[in-house]
Amino acid sequence: MNLETRVMDALKVAMKAKDEAAKRSLRAIKSAILLAKTDGSGKELDEAGEIKLVQKLVKQRKDSLAIFVEQNREDLAEKEREEIATIEKFLPKQLSETELESFIKDIIAKTGASSMKDMGKVMGMATQQLAGKADGKTVSNMVKSLLAG
Repeated sequence: MNLETRVMDALKVAMKAKDEAAKRSLRAIKSAILLAKTDGSGKELDEAGEIKLVQKLVKQRKDSLAIFVEQNREDLAEKEREEIATIEKFLPKQLSETELESFIKDIIAKTGASSMKDMGKVMGMATQQLAGKADGKTVSNMVKSLLAG
């Protein structure tokens, strides 16, 4: 079942339950899907594209959340937390820190990376293979710590 169908089904359930946070979040995903479909490229949104789209929505909300927390706007921060929780349900299961570390160690071994100069090679491969399974910032920090240590 594609993302659009899952979102529409979840939106119906949220409307019946009068869940405002879920409705807000699901409408944001629906809007992003429609924008992606009508961007003029003429290509269909595949599974990787759907994951990227949902990750982008989560990242935007996390960035907003950080700003709201910094400015002591707990009312707005709480809305962002609710939306993040709803939107993340449409991402594949995220890897744990231990799983991520072993995965990145494998990539480092495959690429023969030995220093920070090789970070680009490792990140390129990691980003490709971990699409949707781990946050880019988390992957980057893990690669830096493993190459530095």
